[in-house]
Amino acid sequence: MNYIKLLNAAFEKFFLDDRLNPTHISLYMALFQEWNSSRFADEFYVNRRDLMLVSKIGSKSSYHRCVTDLDSWGYLSYFPSNSPYKGSKIKMSIIGTSDEPAMGRYNPILEQVEERYRPKNGPIKGQYNPILEQVAEQYRPTGGLTLGPTINNTKQVNNIKQPKGWQAVINFFMEKGFNADEGKKYFEYYETRNWQTSNGNEIRDWRALATNWMDRAELFEEENKPNKKQVSRIKDNLRTTKNKNYGQPL
Repeated sequence: MNYIKLLNAAFEKFFLDDRLNPTHISLYMALFQEWNSSRFADEFYVNRRDLMLVSKIGSKSSYHRCVTDLDSWGYLSYFPSNSPYKGSKIKMSIIGTSDEPAMGRYNPILEQVEERYRPKNGPIKGQYNPILEQVAEQYRPTGGLTLGPTINNTKQVNNIKQPKGWQAVINFFMEKGFNADEGKKYFEYYETRNWQTSNGNEIRDWRALATNWMDRAELFEEENKPNKKQVSRIKDNLRTTKNKNYGQPL
């Protein structure tokens, strides 16, 4: 996958597409960087909070509007997730044309040649093998940047079931813009439950669960914001008039 060609093709499409605004482009570039970090995998998972931080989008409604627009306009395919354990799935569209093989794709010919000419006592690091060099040259892309090995390039996600103490939880919450008290409430809630869900299942990733906790806390705060100042019901109680009839009995 040619990084430079993909980026140039995206910029050319930005120039011709009048529907885009700076927020669309900022979000696309954040997603493009995630795509690059995953070695241009066919599909990859993202975290909304991290994307909003990188793309400098401050509103969740703006984020969802932009990612939905990019999906409907053919820049990517967006598969939202309702699971607290994994983010939404993104599949980036290939803009432009390219004759180069996709990085990260398994090549059986290279695998067979490597197995055939591998030393019996294990590979010797740094040893030159002219046959492997010839085969690699034959299947090497004709241009662009080489971004690493072509086998098993999918980014691995390390799930940590439990935090290493309450301080790790508080640090994570503060990194995401929350105060220490919210992190302490989260830690104490699941610590008393032996880090299990309400169904009794073991928690697979405490950070993903904490992110879901933060989202629910934000939603609860928005729903319970005080309404606009209501008009006083007794505003007319102190109203007086100059036309008084003092002859009228009380």
